[in-house]
Amino acid sequence: MLQPMRMITPTLVIAVSALWAASAHATPGNSGDEMDRLLLDKGLLTQIDQVRQNVSHKASELVVNAMGFLGVPYKRGGNSAETGFDCSGFVRSIYQQSVGLLLPRKAEQQAAATESIDKKDLQPGDLVFFNTLKRAFSHVGIYVGDGKFIHSPKPGAQVRVESMGVSYWQTRFNGARRVTTTDTPAPTQAAVLAPLAAAPSSPAVSAFANDNNSLR
Repeated sequence: MLQPMRMITPTLVIAVSALWAASAHATPGNSGDEMDRLLLDKGLLTQIDQVRQNVSHKASELVVNAMGFLGVPYKRGGNSAETGFDCSGFVRSIYQQSVGLLLPRKAEQQAAATESIDKKDLQPGDLVFFNTLKRAFSHVGIYVGDGKFIHSPKPGAQVRVESMGVSYWQTRFNGARRVTTTDTPAPTQAAVLAPLAAAPSSPAVSAFANDNNSLR
């Protein structure tokens, strides 16, 4: 999810691409086993598994990093622990610090710039959106697992973890989103084996004006 492919060496990419082409002639029913055997023979299966693990580790690092800001006060338009955060400023800062990805500034812009996913498919590091100002995607937080999310809630409050199962959040849930980039495939074997000749595009996007998020 979080740019795992940049950790793959060019040699691995070339070798895997060649094996992928070779496997195209395998019997359809045995193509998966054939690919695994070829990868194992070449010592690449372990490296692919490591890529999968790195994807998980990146998400874990992001969540751990976010937890480090528990207790930081809410500040409208805030972008840092020193000044405080609003909801989208918190999300933006965590993604920038954890994975070097600069998201748009406003919550609704973050929703538009990310991939919609089903609530049941939420994974740690995904974004969750809520309608708290009588408009869609007016509040955002980071999913941390177990039905909970971390966010900067409202003036007078601090960064905290809350349950999405609470009535207030259940009734205002707007949708789940996953942060992706054009060079970031899903962490599956097929995606890892896909040709990766194109250079990764820059994940940076222009900064936007401060939002006016507040709750209740």
